[in-house]
Amino acid sequence: MTTRPKCTIHDHHFGWDNSLPPKLEVEPGEVIEFEVVDSSGGQFTRASTHNDVSVLDFAKVNPVTGPIFVRGAEPGDALTVDILDFRPSGFGWTAAIPGFGLLSDDFPEPYLKLWHYGETTAEFLPGIEIPVRPFPGTIGNAPAESGHHSVVPPRAVGGNMDIRDLTAGSTLLLPVAVPGALFSVGDTHAAQGDGEVCGTAIESAMHVTLRFGLQKGANLPTPRFSTPGAVTSHIDRMGYHVTTGIGPDLFAASRDATRFMVDFMAGEYGLNPVDAYLLCSVAADLRISEIVDAPNWLVSLYLPRAIFQ
Repeated sequence: MTTRPKCTIHDHHFGWDNSLPPKLEVEPGEVIEFEVVDSSGGQFTRASTHNDVSVLDFAKVNPVTGPIFVRGAEPGDALTVDILDFRPSGFGWTAAIPGFGLLSDDFPEPYLKLWHYGETTAEFLPGIEIPVRPFPGTIGNAPAESGHHSVVPPRAVGGNMDIRDLTAGSTLLLPVAVPGALFSVGDTHAAQGDGEVCGTAIESAMHVTLRFGLQKGANLPTPRFSTPGAVTSHIDRMGYHVTTGIGPDLFAASRDATRFMVDFMAGEYGLNPVDAYLLCSVAADLRISEIVDAPNWLVSLYLPRAIFQ
């Protein structure tokens, strides 16, 4: 098994389009290193400020590296993607972007948090450390439908799924909709909570190493994945603070659970509300605790106590 030349940061595209020519052709079993730009497309630097969020060019947001043509992949197959390794850049950002995010009505002003993180932890503020756990926020195949399609929503063939457990050692199965699959990856994160409630995680450029395979005739309706072990052992040891949202609308209940956690952190830890909001996005997990007892559903937001040193 030979590692092929990397697919570089220059080999990226914006949105999904099955007419794009592949950057590489690979055989099942081959290993590829991808150089992935951050989700801003490199618009934020170590010198960026809150004002730079206001002038963010959304035409350059969320580029993905690829596409890769996998020989033998046909519609109805599943592309298997073994996630082998990440080499993070050590620099990242999280932002409250006006008009975007679960609580965009509550936080209408631009706000930017820059990160300079190490191999295992990222300091949010003095005394608050987030475990570094890299994964690709966007990973998927080209859709069957012709034309250009936004990279923002997730799709049946993958895409911007933001599954924080697609870490090294995981295996992802993606439905193939076009010959060759035309796989791309991007939007790498150094850490994120389930839900990515403010709309951004620790967005960070990095190198990703993947191995490709095929399951012929799998006919998967949507992506499926497996993890190599426990997914919360890195933050479980000191328990959680948990807030809840209750009501007939899961989205509204999620907003309430997040608002209550922002209020809790402001009172308990003295955080300003926008910092608490960003911290929820990179470290807290939204969970559907109950969805069968009509007319109300219950959403919980779990914030690990271990991040507070």
